[in-house]
Amino acid sequence: MNFPATLFPSAWHWVAAILSVVVLFRVAVGAPWRRLATNTQRNLLFGLAIALALLWSMKAGVRPGLNLHLMGAMAATLALGPHFAVLSMAIALTALAANGGIAWDAWPINFVLMVLVPVGAARLLQRVVEATLPSHFFIFIFVLSFAGSAVVVVLQGLVASIAMVAAGAYPFEFLASEYLPYFILLGFSEAWISGAVITLLVVYRPEWVWAFDDKRYLIGK
Repeated sequence: MNFPATLFPSAWHWVAAILSVVVLFRVAVGAPWRRLATNTQRNLLFGLAIALALLWSMKAGVRPGLNLHLMGAMAATLALGPHFAVLSMAIALTALAANGGIAWDAWPINFVLMVLVPVGAARLLQRVVEATLPSHFFIFIFVLSFAGSAVVVVLQGLVASIAMVAAGAYPFEFLASEYLPYFILLGFSEAWISGAVITLLVVYRPEWVWAFDDKRYLIGK
């Protein structure tokens, strides 16, 4: 992750830039901005952005674009909702670019692969869990927060690998043996950290977690 611009053809960057503009416009139009009327919600959004920027700066890797770091997408989506999760992660990505972590011309492709893909996966997984499993506190914590965080990281790594193969950056055989297996290990770390963050918020500040509803997960259970 933290993909350099040289890995992808110029056409990919144009498509990613257009997609980024469209998504950010839809966020600007569709986001429930009234939720940010309180200092608490604003602080949570920007606090998560700062935390994600720091997490994304701490990476390990041996080749361009093959860095590994925690994502925090599931935690951001559950806490903020998909609109503000995209916004918070976009702010984190911008801070990363301003600090020299990525080049500005690589911002759109990183936005697509590091923000849109994991947030979309997190939101889809949330809907699947809510539609198919009982509405129970432990389902929310252990299945959605803990296991869901790991699944999102693995899916993001798979999509990013497919994108790099399609762009001709790396052969699939190399990524399958030297890159993708590490996402399993990364998933365990992501699960523990993101799951712990959401658990603490739900226990001490449940009103801060957008996806958590007392009536759905606690009352009558």
